[in-house]
Amino acid sequence: MRENFNDIFAFLIVAREGSFTKAAAQLGVSQSALSQTVRALETRLGVRLLSRTTRSVTPTVAGERLLSKLGPRFHEIESELAGLSVLRDKPAGTIRISSSFHAAEAVIWPRLTGFLHEYPDIVVEVNVEHRLIDIVAERFDAGVRLGDQVAKDMVAVRISPDHRFTVVGAPSYFDGRAYPLTPKDLTQHRCINLRYPTHGGMMPWEFEKDGQALTVQVEGPCIFNLSPMILQAALAGHGLAYLPESVVREDLAAGRLVRVLDDWLPPSPGYHLYYPSHRLASPAFALFVEAMRYRQP
Repeated sequence: MRENFNDIFAFLIVAREGSFTKAAAQLGVSQSALSQTVRALETRLGVRLLSRTTRSVTPTVAGERLLSKLGPRFHEIESELAGLSVLRDKPAGTIRISSSFHAAEAVIWPRLTGFLHEYPDIVVEVNVEHRLIDIVAERFDAGVRLGDQVAKDMVAVRISPDHRFTVVGAPSYFDGRAYPLTPKDLTQHRCINLRYPTHGGMMPWEFEKDGQALTVQVEGPCIFNLSPMILQAALAGHGLAYLPESVVREDLAAGRLVRVLDDWLPPSPGYHLYYPSHRLASPAFALFVEAMRYRQP
């Protein structure tokens, strides 16, 4: 009698997500039905796979073993099945991408809208978050991050020109205040912070000049977890902001913002779409990569 692997797949999703609620949403089933499926699997195997509390779900030792041994194999099966779409007349399938907010807004979306019109049978899911994740473990097809943040064992495709941060403030902010001449001067200024939503830390302000790298932790009147709010606070004169140059370009040109510490902020490698070298590229994914690829003007 052959095994039915649906319950094992359900367990893998719960273990990866650390939540019955999130796993149920991903699988399109009710939370209670998913819980019963996992309990039935534990009964069938005669071993407890998950430790459940009111706030979390974590794998037991047996669960960790099952996750580490079978998880990659299920991923390989899914990749192989996705590859069968080459036999279809029209490219189709779902592509899951993990991206930072700025990359999603400034790079992915302008190209994605035309791509979706051209390939209506392809579904693209863009998950926006600041944290660097394991795209294989979390079942994403690809991630988007700055070039120097991409692991060396990944295939990396450039999708934007070089990236540059800049420090800006409104003219009204500098009324009666001296301009900072070095990054260390920022400790005397009101600065607008970005808090990472996943681990709660503040985004450091990073600088470099003449081979000297410097990181500054700043303080100020407000903290946000999205850059559009930081921009609005800077425009209102509440403090200095550390933002991608492309975000503030129009406001700088219009005189609504003033740039400081420009010689301490060299360009860095632009955004790259990255994915595992062993990934089986479906026609849909290959088309998506080409649509995102940066072509120098």
